[in-house]
Amino acid sequence: MGVLAVKRVYDPPARDDGFRVLVDRLWPRGLTKQDAALDLWAKDLAPSPDLRRDFNHRPERFAEFTHHYRGELSRNPAVAAFRAELQRPKVTLLYGAHDREHNHALVLADFLKKAGLPKAARKKPAPKKKAKKTVRKAAKVTKPKAKAKKHRA
Repeated sequence: MGVLAVKRVYDPPARDDGFRVLVDRLWPRGLTKQDAALDLWAKDLAPSPDLRRDFNHRPERFAEFTHHYRGELSRNPAVAAFRAELQRPKVTLLYGAHDREHNHALVLADFLKKAGLPKAARKKPAPKKKAKKTVRKAAKVTKPKAKAKKHRA
């Protein structure tokens, strides 16, 4: 995976933005397609309309929003399809919200970075346990039982 950046769509495009992807479900107000200079509009990566309305860009709801949005992303087939774009040298996720610290593009970028790592690298290593000394008990030797004699009558 190359570099993954996050930027407001209203900020002027830069040469070093790389592949520019708008990740909002709604088109940003007052912005023309030419001014946005997009390479892709990935509205399927945006939060569901209900989740977006519940969050309503309120910072005190960001932790809960993040939890629910990550759940949506883990079940979203568009995420798997978008992984091919992450092979580019640089991808910039664009969003329209005013708040640069509490927005869905940051959650998406974090999710994509963690999802791009192999499973072994995502998990924290388990603390090393001390090796237990095992004492083997001597196998109990048993003698085969003597066959019972048959009495004939």
